[in-house]
Amino acid sequence: MLEKSLRPTYDRLLIAPLLPRLAQIRPGWITLLATLTGLLIPLCLYLHASFAALLLLTATGFFDTLDGALARHRTLTSPKGAVLDTVSDRLVEWAILLGLHLYAPDSRGLISLLMLGSVFLCVTTFLVVGIFQENQSSKSFHYSPGLMERAEAFIFFSLMILAPQFFTPLALIFMGLTLLTAFIRISQLIKS
Repeated sequence: MLEKSLRPTYDRLLIAPLLPRLAQIRPGWITLLATLTGLLIPLCLYLHASFAALLLLTATGFFDTLDGALARHRTLTSPKGAVLDTVSDRLVEWAILLGLHLYAPDSRGLISLLMLGSVFLCVTTFLVVGIFQENQSSKSFHYSPGLMERAEAFIFFSLMILAPQFFTPLALIFMGLTLLTAFIRISQLIKS
């Protein structure tokens, strides 16, 4: 949802100025950097280093947008790159959910598992709808927008990190919106 409205400004202000300076860097290296920064989040949350976790969350999100923009800018897009990026995204999201659980494992077990399940279902609908819908974008496959996209998820993750006392209500809202997004995608596919 935010992707469509805010992404052009974000790209113009933060991404586009960097692209000429990154002419010698392969996009896959930036994807790897996004993955590695994301994989450090659980450790930070386990140690209750919330500010460090938030910085890593911001960095992994930034690198994730930079790698695709660089690939498109240098005309280096490929199916392999799209697969690597998609796998990286899912690995980072799993790491974030793991970290949110590890922050207070005694009280967050069930809700963390339910969040993981909602994300699993939503990503499945995203990918399946992407297979069966014609791609009309600059991305490698059809990008099915929804209520909960990566930007919205990262906002929720940030709030859960910054305000751990509100984890449960935030997690329930996150889960509800994620499941609603999956339902809407399937409904739209059935109607088309």
